[in-house]
Amino acid sequence: MQSGQIAHDFASDKCRANCQFAHDFAIDKLWEPGQIDNLPYNFGGPLNLVAETKSAAKTRDAALIFIFFTVVVDVLALGIIIPVLPKLVEGFLGGDTARAAEFYGLFGTVWALMQFFFSPVLGSLSDRFGRRRVILLSCLGLGLDYILMALAPTLWWLFAGRVISGITAASYATAGAYIADVTPPEKRAASFGMIGAAWGVGFVMGPALGGVLGVVNPRLPFWVAAGLTLLNALYGLFVLPESLAPERRKTFAWRRANPVGSLILLRSHPELLGLSSVNFIYWLAHQVLPSVFVLYTSFRYGWNERTMGLSLAVIGVLNIIVQAGLVKPIVARFGERLSLFVGLFCGAVGFAIYGLAPAGIVFLSAMPVFAFMGLFGPAAQCLMTRHVGPSDQGQLQGANSSLMGITGLIGPGLFTLTFASFIGGRREWWAPGAPFLLAALLMIIALVLAWRITSRVSEVKQYEH
Repeated sequence: MQSGQIAHDFASDKCRANCQFAHDFAIDKLWEPGQIDNLPYNFGGPLNLVAETKSAAKTRDAALIFIFFTVVVDVLALGIIIPVLPKLVEGFLGGDTARAAEFYGLFGTVWALMQFFFSPVLGSLSDRFGRRRVILLSCLGLGLDYILMALAPTLWWLFAGRVISGITAASYATAGAYIADVTPPEKRAASFGMIGAAWGVGFVMGPALGGVLGVVNPRLPFWVAAGLTLLNALYGLFVLPESLAPERRKTFAWRRANPVGSLILLRSHPELLGLSSVNFIYWLAHQVLPSVFVLYTSFRYGWNERTMGLSLAVIGVLNIIVQAGLVKPIVARFGERLSLFVGLFCGAVGFAIYGLAPAGIVFLSAMPVFAFMGLFGPAAQCLMTRHVGPSDQGQLQGANSSLMGITGLIGPGLFTLTFASFIGGRREWWAPGAPFLLAALLMIIALVLAWRITSRVSEVKQYEH
């Protein structure tokens, strides 16, 4: 009887261990979210493998969907106020357009500075307290801030609202860290691609919706942005689980959370530093679009607001198609490194055609090629997240966001001055496409640097968490 009990206990323990191993392996390695629904068998037993795996996959599905909609709502809310914010500033200044332009530029600069300073802070806070708290509090703060701006009685109240908006909108870094937490390394490029597609959705829908709402009342877009953001925070309260286990968290320290300190992490591995440099050059080149697109297309092709709006919408839609539909199969087929090269090459070709296009139709024809630049971001993010551990993902994403914030400070001046210099009185230097050609050159430099950096054989451990 005793030997039978021993055999029973041994078999039960062995079965339980094997089932647990199969359960963990299935979640982490074998099944995509949703695939478990198609399994024909239910194994039952104490652990109920299929039921638990199905529940875990659905939880991850819901969390990733929430992260996607968080980015969509953040970008959508920012886009909604774009058509009305300049006019609102102008109204506070008694219709003085010149002064309004100065203040609006100040608003943009301060917003970028807040992103630069607070992206690493929020990223490091998420490494200490978990991603869920930081993401939900950022959504709540952003929603309340839109209410503040909707009610702003003076220009300085509106300015304070933009400062707070720059701080709370810095949660994009934490969203990136969440993706790195819940997605295996070999599948991260596709998930980061979905985040890029979320930016595209917000970019396309936001300004169009803001223009329609602004006709009714210039403050209505702020109320709608507040409602969307607060509803998203409420939704996340119920569906967003924590992704960073307590034992993987890191003590918060200001020496890591400040922008300079966060960038030190990028020096921890030669390839990580090189990829962050490539990332910086890429984002600097990308600043040519918000800086001179309107000026260039109106000056060279005579486009009006409707044509420019539609062309920007086309760019956004093509971006969504590439990042949401093509990143996953392309990266799976060719790998992150080659996908990164293709993205940089297509960006360089696209910018060059934009700068040389003698007619608007030629400019438009480059958009499908240019859209494949969207391969770069997910591939680069995937490669970079492999070089830091789970407790540093927030700091990494914060450092990347800080670099992007720096390009937002440098880029507008660089490209607008280049544009002004090449359309001035010296006709022998007349070249309105010079900013785009400069952007193409930057992309080529980034491509050469990326080739050299990623061709090195790494001797430092990569984190396959």
